Amino acid sequence: MKEFIDKIKPLSVLKERLEGLRKEKIIVFTNGCFDILHPGHIRYLYEAKRLGDILIVAVNSDDSIRRIKGEQRPIMDERARSEMLSVLPFVDFITIFDEDTPYNLIKEIRPHILVKGGDWEEDRIVGADIVRALGGRVVRIPYIEGYSTTSIIERIKEKF
Repeated sequence: MKEFIDKIKPLSVLKERLEGLRKEKIIVFTNGCFDILHPGHIRYLYEAKRLGDILIVAVNSDDSIRRIKGEQRPIMDERARSEMLSVLPFVDFITIFDEDTPYNLIKEIRPHILVKGGDWEEDRIVGADIVRALGGRVVRIPYIEGYSTTSIIERIKEKF
């Protein structure tokens, strides 16, 4: 299990690891809560990885999720969410961030490609300006209907 857990890095270590790779590898970045891992997440992350060589997934911290989604969330803590993502073979690195948006993280990591789900309007994608200014691109991956954490939570509540 250690080889998977080793994918989870603080920003300082992640930046150090990426510095030597930046010129020869395409770095892809995405972020999210990933509160209940579901097929929509898996397909999204798989497609994100296909865009480049290294996929970095930034996970919202527990405090960040509470501020964004309310006191009932997250369902799983940040360590558990990160650990679940770490076993996916197409996820190379995971970092946890405490801000409400990944703007500063994107500024530090400087990915070649920024990925968000198709449910995000292009003009609302945080960090798109940074990536484009560096000559990179922003990609929206089509949203898969029926697979959102919120809808899954609602279906569970209806059953009980």
